[in-house]
Amino acid sequence: MKTHTPLTTKQMFAGICALIAFSALTLFLFAQGNDNHRFRTITHRLFLAEMAANTLNMHYTLAHPEDFGIDRYEAVLPLYCSDDKEASAAKYNELLSALRSLDSARLKGDNAYTCRLLIRSLEQSAKLSDYPYFEEPLSPHSGQQTQLPILLAEYTFRSRRDVEDYLSLLGQCPAYLDSLLLYEQEKARAGRIMPAASLQKVVDQCDTILTEEQLTAGTHFLQTTFWERIAHLEQENLISAREADAYIAQHESLLARQLLPAYCRLADGLFLLKDETIPLAGLSAVKGGDDYYRLLLNIRTGSDRSPEEIGELYHAYLLRELSDLKECIASLRSAEETESAAQKQDFPLNDISDILADLQARMKQDFPDFPSKSLPSIRVKKVSENMERYCAPAFYLTAPLDDSDTNVIYINTDSTPKGLELYTTLAHEGYPGHLYQTVYSNQTFQANDTDPIRQLLCYGGYQEGWALYVEMLSYDYAASLQQENGNTYAALLTKAQKHSRSLQLCLYSTLDLMIHYENASLSDAANYLEDFGFSPESAAQIYAYIAEDPCNYPKYYLGYLEILELKKVAQASWGEDYSDYAFHCFYLDCGPSDFTGLNECLAAAR
Repeated sequence: MKTHTPLTTKQMFAGICALIAFSALTLFLFAQGNDNHRFRTITHRLFLAEMAANTLNMHYTLAHPEDFGIDRYEAVLPLYCSDDKEASAAKYNELLSALRSLDSARLKGDNAYTCRLLIRSLEQSAKLSDYPYFEEPLSPHSGQQTQLPILLAEYTFRSRRDVEDYLSLLGQCPAYLDSLLLYEQEKARAGRIMPAASLQKVVDQCDTILTEEQLTAGTHFLQTTFWERIAHLEQENLISAREADAYIAQHESLLARQLLPAYCRLADGLFLLKDETIPLAGLSAVKGGDDYYRLLLNIRTGSDRSPEEIGELYHAYLLRELSDLKECIASLRSAEETESAAQKQDFPLNDISDILADLQARMKQDFPDFPSKSLPSIRVKKVSENMERYCAPAFYLTAPLDDSDTNVIYINTDSTPKGLELYTTLAHEGYPGHLYQTVYSNQTFQANDTDPIRQLLCYGGYQEGWALYVEMLSYDYAASLQQENGNTYAALLTKAQKHSRSLQLCLYSTLDLMIHYENASLSDAANYLEDFGFSPESAAQIYAYIAEDPCNYPKYYLGYLEILELKKVAQASWGEDYSDYAFHCFYLDCGPSDFTGLNECLAAAR
């Protein structure tokens, strides 16, 4: 499964410290000044508080925090503390009251839209406090135990201060991992710990992500990437050779004496929490789980549809994809009778640079240029062998708001083959996918002086839905490429694979709804999948993945369907003025949003 690993530190605990630090504000909110000034003051202080509360988040959000008024700060990672729950809920409510007190009719342009987005986001976050211990920060598929090392390995060194911040954060990682273990221990006491088999997956990850053998041999990716970054600073004369040696020695000590023992403690602590009596099941198997799923589905996808409405939407597209797939298969059978075996050649492109160039050329007609009119740099890197078993086939590392020129795509060669799949993967992660969307959004925000608080509002459906939308489009690009190379049969096969891919994601998203909202069992899921040719063994693997990671597939597929539905409205509203280019401009210019907001913007644009 292609996924875009959410390499962002906007996680369940990240905002707690920021909200607690957001004190002594109420009196200021009602000081003299118009509503626009008061709103920007609120968001500015909230943004600064969030940045101050999580340096790792700040570093991946801003390349140059001093340009945003952040001159003095201490490097810090947020730690989970059970005593913070009531205080954070009170701060959510305090902030919401302040925002609701503003006269929305007086807010101008982006301020009004940002205010509506912020209020909805805070309301959802406040509701999450009603469901303690439902969140899973140590998911076997996208948990902090695997995300943290990648974020550390890609922590950009632009100055001596960055190295010192990094080393300080590395020194705080043990306390951070210990706090996650504390959370899991509290979950266990509340009867909400993950099943033993799922927990064992996390234990195995902790045991293999960082080992004494790798550190002794000097082969771990945290070591090699650190040496590379330090060498670059030394070459640029930003640090001396003596400083470089001192930093390397300190780094080796932190890895061996603090981070490695911390991962061992986490693994041992989780192993002791294993409870074989806890079944593998969906959220709805637990009291309040169906209501939590409703909320989580809304937050993760940005869709305001009810689960029942979503199920109907899935079914409608399932029937459409089945029909289209049958037509493609009929065409393939017809073509196979006339197509010689010699024409069934390999995919025309296999070099990554060639694929990215082809994608950029084919998207040009229907997608706007970057506001800066220049192409950013891009590096495609291989996932470390330590992480291959735990990483998605590929992922894009999100660029900071003020430095969109440096972009990295990771390819997991263990699970991403060459040919068509590499082509569609690079479309998803690169052009016109995550990289293109991120850089376009960052440059547009910078050019329009958009409130940076928008960077803290994360909309999985907007981002992953777009990546899947353009991935589907890339199948058409690939079919055209194959047709241009005289391979009609391969072009028809690619179109069939497009519908098969969509059908598969539709099935998995439907199962997500069945498992987490309707309490479907493994046998229910197996019976459902059997009609589509899945074996009992495959059904068990799919069930386990979805049960362990709720709302992951809908983040992609429902987001994709919401874009298609939005596109239908645009076509009907704009009439002869509609073009894919205009629609893509509209979607990208709105910036990351929920689909409620996008529909509001579309209605206003009619």
